[in-house]
Amino acid sequence: MQLTLDLDSEVPIYQQIRDRIVEAIADGDLTAGAALPSTRQLGVDLAINFHTVNKAYDLLRQQGFIRINRKSGAVVRRDRLSGPPEAGFSDEWQSRLRTLLAEAVAQGLSPQEVQQRAGNVLESFAAPKGSTT
Repeated sequence: MQLTLDLDSEVPIYQQIRDRIVEAIADGDLTAGAALPSTRQLGVDLAINFHTVNKAYDLLRQQGFIRINRKSGAVVRRDRLSGPPEAGFSDEWQSRLRTLLAEAVAQGLSPQEVQQRAGNVLESFAAPKGSTT
C-alpha cells in the first residue's frame, strides 16, 4: 500500500492517512480482508510517530472500515464492503457533503462544474463486486 501525505497541509497527518486508506478501499486497491501494515511499520515507512498512525487506525475502526485484533492486526472489514451503511452514516455523511459543496460554491465553482467533478470522482472508483457496469 502506497500512501502519499502532504506534511505541509493544514489537514492533520492522521486524517490524511485515514482519507488515503478510505480512498484505497473505494478504488479497490484494498479489498475485504486485506491486512494493513502495523502502526509501528507504517510509522517507520512514513517517518512519523506510530501514535499518529494509531490515531488514524482507531478512527477507521470507529467508522467501521477496519477491524483490529491482537493476532491479525488491522484488516479491512469484509462486511463493510458489501452491506448497507451503518446506522447514522447517511445523515453524518450528508452533513459533511453539505460543507464540502458549500466550500466549492463559496470558491466560485458553478453547480454544473461541481456535479461534473463529483461524477468524475465517482466514476474513478472501482465498480463494486457484482456490478454490471
